[in-house]
Amino acid sequence: MRGRLAAILLAAALVLTGCGFSGTEHASENEGPAEMAVHFFKAGKADAILLTTGNGAVLIDAGEKGFGKTILSYLADMGVERLSYLIVTHFDKDHVGGAAKVLKEIPVGTVLQSNCPKDSEEYENYVNALSAAGIEPVTVRERYEFTLGGVSYSVDPPRRTEYDEDSSNNSSLIVSVTNGENRFLFTGDAQTERLKEFLDTNTTNFDVLKIPHHGKDEPLLDDLLASTQPTYAIITSSDEEPESEAVVETLKNAGICVLLTRNDAVTLYSDGINLKLEE
Repeated sequence: MRGRLAAILLAAALVLTGCGFSGTEHASENEGPAEMAVHFFKAGKADAILLTTGNGAVLIDAGEKGFGKTILSYLADMGVERLSYLIVTHFDKDHVGGAAKVLKEIPVGTVLQSNCPKDSEEYENYVNALSAAGIEPVTVRERYEFTLGGVSYSVDPPRRTEYDEDSSNNSSLIVSVTNGENRFLFTGDAQTERLKEFLDTNTTNFDVLKIPHHGKDEPLLDDLLASTQPTYAIITSSDEEPESEAVVETLKNAGICVLLTRNDAVTLYSDGINLKLEE
């Protein structure tokens, strides 16, 4: 795998920043978890995350309008000709904006979406692209689970249709992914009310946590970290709209490796036991 050599060369530098490897080297078996890559695009203050195995690809959010071209170019370079799933965590423009372009240019098997539509150009473009592609999206109102290439996905829905604060962000689908012993959590832009729903039912630790809402201050951050116990924390932010310094400090004080997409795209490789980081 192309990430292995890069990971070895980066090891010393990563240790200096607290970003080492988790797990130990392990010989692959004939049966078992998948070789999976998880790519967090450098998309400004926006989410676009691609998970690939030899059996398929899943895109979680698609950045802002215009970013679809970047996603498609990356897919072409990877030799990916079809998305098995597109998951739109919610309909803010920095999550759904690039989806219309992706839907127009590449086959998509299943689209999973949140339950809180928005009156916006980006949402309208997305709906029109779905119609043109003949895709009926699945609005996730109950936990939705699927397995792709040995990797298990669980999509946790919002419990309500409206929230006291920011119904759009708090409608975020929260996606957990399990590949063998490696676990990933993608929180969209979930804020306090939505995070509390998830934390009330979560009993699992995660190796990798996508910090919610682009690293903005969140009253439940300590509770989220205590519940999930991540090794890596990914923050999707930009130089124009950077992450909270207090959030980064909290993460580092907890011994968590902090990776910022405003610095560069982040790619993690999982074989079900080991995690490898490529910058």
